[in-house]
Amino acid sequence: MKQYLGMAFLLVVVACNNPENKSTDKKDSSAINNTEVSTAAVTFKDQEIDAIYGDYIRLKDALVATKFEEAKSAAKALVVSLNGHAGCENTAIIAGKIENAKDIAEQRKEFTALSADVIALFKHTSISNGAIYVQHCPMANKGDGGDWLASEKKIQNPYYGSEMMECGAVVEEIKAK
Repeated sequence: MKQYLGMAFLLVVVACNNPENKSTDKKDSSAINNTEVSTAAVTFKDQEIDAIYGDYIRLKDALVATKFEEAKSAAKALVVSLNGHAGCENTAIIAGKIENAKDIAEQRKEFTALSADVIALFKHTSISNGAIYVQHCPMANKGDGGDWLASEKKIQNPYYGSEMMECGAVVEEIKAK
């Protein structure tokens, strides 16, 4: 039993210890400001897709900063942009669940399903400029893991916010072709 606990502890430390991204700046607004600068570098051939991406990033940033009301507002905007793109109606329903969630924990839980759908969308869209990073936290959702999109390689975990800001890794890069 001690061996299993030791291995589990080691995996947690390795999964969440990313020395290249260590920062002493833990301000909530830093995540949003850094991503807004990076988001401008990512452009799409389709303006509807561009709107979806911007709304998604605002939602992710609100979850990173653990700002419930901002996440609600971003999810509401995402519902509108997803409904405006053919084939994204079911994903809009998930965004609606985030908008109507009772607390940040429920928002983060729904964010997993939303991210899975949005990641699939962006893997099949045309990027004009820049790159999108698919990031993964193995500890999210009680160890089931969770993915999200970011405009930069720096890990800012939307599932845990300041509790484990840098837990995760870049698992894929979606680039302009």
